[in-house]
Amino acid sequence: MFGLADLVSLIISAFIILPVVVFLRELGYLIFSGLFGVVQPRITIGTGPRLIKFGMLDIRKYYHFYSWFSYDDLKYKNKFAYVCIYSAPILMNLSVAFLLNFLIANGWAQEYKTFWDRFIFYAFYYALFDIVPMFTLNGKPNNGMIIYQMIRYGRRVDYNTDPFLPSTSEVETQYLEHMKKIEEIKKEREKENSK
Repeated sequence: MFGLADLVSLIISAFIILPVVVFLRELGYLIFSGLFGVVQPRITIGTGPRLIKFGMLDIRKYYHFYSWFSYDDLKYKNKFAYVCIYSAPILMNLSVAFLLNFLIANGWAQEYKTFWDRFIFYAFYYALFDIVPMFTLNGKPNNGMIIYQMIRYGRRVDYNTDPFLPSTSEVETQYLEHMKKIEEIKKEREKENSK
């Protein structure tokens, strides 16, 4: 039966564990892309209106639905660099999950075992859906498909040189245009309501 303790656990999972796992996933991109000379990196967590932008971290209102890493350019563009960058979130989540699992198995933080077990679950969950090569509902390849195509055929899955990751400048421009349209719609509705 779903009780108060389960509700608290769900809230902790949704509003603490999930955003941290998502952030770690995106941090994997940042760390690996830094090795290949990333220009103007940004970690965006969520969709919708911006809650806060602090340096390269951009947090949106609906944080747990979507996240991405963007950059304007890479200094070193080659197959190895792309495989490393797209495998980074997988490796980050797996590394954290295995480390936490090892620590818990050796007696660390036993009083918070349930919390850390959930954390490990979400880390493996994100890694699993990044590893299995597939195209997502929007027709874009996941990281596993990008890596698979690069290793098997030696080319990017879209067969061109455009990056899958949108550029930071492009993301910011799209966001500002989207927010401007929202404001215009709000003003139109206010006019209609005042008549």
